[in-house]
This record gives sequence, C-alpha cells and structure tokens, in this order.
Amino acid sequence: MTTQPVFRFAPSPNGHLHLGHALSALLNARAAVALSGRFLVRVEDIDQTRCTPDLEREMFEDLAWLGVPLDEPVLRQSENFPQYRAALEKLQDMGLVYPAYLTRAEIKAFVSAKEANGKSWPRDPDGAPLYPGDAAVLSAEELKSRAASDAPFSLRLDMQRALAEIGRALSWQETGAEGESLFAEPVAVPVEAAAWGDVILARKDTPTSYHLSVVVDDARQGITDVLRGQDLYHATSVHRVLQELLGLPSPVYRHHRLVLGADGRKLSKSSKDTSLRSLREAGMTHAELRKRIGL
Repeated sequence: MTTQPVFRFAPSPNGHLHLGHALSALLNARAAVALSGRFLVRVEDIDQTRCTPDLEREMFEDLAWLGVPLDEPVLRQSENFPQYRAALEKLQDMGLVYPAYLTRAEIKAFVSAKEANGKSWPRDPDGAPLYPGDAAVLSAEELKSRAASDAPFSLRLDMQRALAEIGRALSWQETGAEGESLFAEPVAVPVEAAAWGDVILARKDTPTSYHLSVVVDDARQGITDVLRGQDLYHATSVHRVLQELLGLPSPVYRHHRLVLGADGRKLSKSSKDTSLRSLREAGMTHAELRKRIGL
C-alpha cells in the first residue's frame, strides 16, 4: 500500500509573512497537488511573547490571498508542550542532556578572547561559535552557585555521547526542491551533526527548541516530505540525530532556493517592503507575485 504524501508549511506568527514564505507555501501546495498528497499548516508559536493572535490572524489572511488550500487541523506548537517535554525527558533518561549556564555574552567574550590571541574557534554551519562548555569559562564554585541560585540555563544535547549512542553513520534522503525534482530518486546525504556541537534542546523557561519541536511535530503530523528553505539544509543533520534517538520516522527532504533581498541576504520579517501584506495592499497581483519569486 502506497503512503499518501503529506507536506507542511510551518511559519511563526511573530511578524508578517514575506516573499520567501510565499515561495515555500506555494511550492509545498503545488507539490502536494502534483503527488496527490495533503498540505498541512503548522503554527510555530513557541515564543508566546512575540507570537500574537493578531499576527496569526493576519498570517492566515495572507495565506488565503495566496490561494493556498489548507487541510485541517492546524497544529499549534503552544498546544503541544507535553509532547516536547516527553521527548526531552527520554533524552535526559539516556544521559544525553546537560544544563548549560553560560550566557551569550560570556560565550562571545570567551571566543573573542581566543580569536584575539590568534587561536581559531570552531563554528557551526550557521556561523555561531560552538559551545565551549561551562568549565572552560566558569569556576567550579561559580557553577555550583548558579545551580543553587536557580540561574537561567539551557538544556543542551551532548552531541558526542548522542553519536556514540547511535553508533553508526546516518544519512537523510534528499531529492531537491523544485517541481521538476518531485519525482526524482532521492540521494543519501551523510549526516554531519558533530559540526553543530551541543545544540540547545530547551531552556529553563521554554520546554523545547526548534530542533526538538520540529522532529516531534513532523512525526505527530505524519509528515512524509519536508520541503523547506536551503538555509535549513545543514540543520537536517541535527534533526536526523534526534529522530534516531527518539525512534521517530525520517521524512524525505527537499530544500528549495531562497528569495533574497536587494542586499543579497535572506529576507526577514523586519523587511516590510517584501511583506505579503504590504505588497497586496500596494496592489500586487498573484501573477506579479509569482513572477517576482520565480514561479
């Protein structure tokens, strides 16, 4: 029996959708139609401060204007916290998670001092310095004091232990992004999770991170095909590790090109001139939008 393909679009209502979101939503909707599959929307609203009901409502107005057909139900991450906690506790029971007390400022100062002395420091594929470990910066007394005072902390995955627990090389299935690649045979891409170091899985006041929630949500929704931006290509290595540790299925991945701004950078929600809301209020038509994003 052939499994029906299930695609998803997972925006965060912490700002208005822009042209890059339009490309991703339309590619997913088109792929679902081409493969006789389903297209789901997931609201990534873990950040309850920045994600607001008004922004979510306006997000769905933009999707309606795009003409994107939405299958119900719409999953909201804010309603899924118990599942994230359960996944995190499973990793903790395996001895793969530890509290990390260094602040961003302390990490930056430590790495800057190293590099100022001519020593290189490894960085992840996004360019952020790898976590040095609390003991590299803080004394045993300071660590004990922070733990006793209930100071802020992150919960990080011990990547070396995680990879040792898995004990074998991993890969993911990648088929490419655009319509002509939908029927292509997938190729195996080797996982290079060590390049990410000890990624954050949760924080003291937040029961999950993007990396943890995305694999839990994809499994919960039965997602078979993840079609997302090229900026998340390397993060797939982290997601495959978490899927393997948690016993979750791995979808087929397709990573599409990005829509770039005039400065050559990835669009952000602060770029109001490329927001769907401002463009449609200015009178842009569907045909003009598709031409602008290369569809």
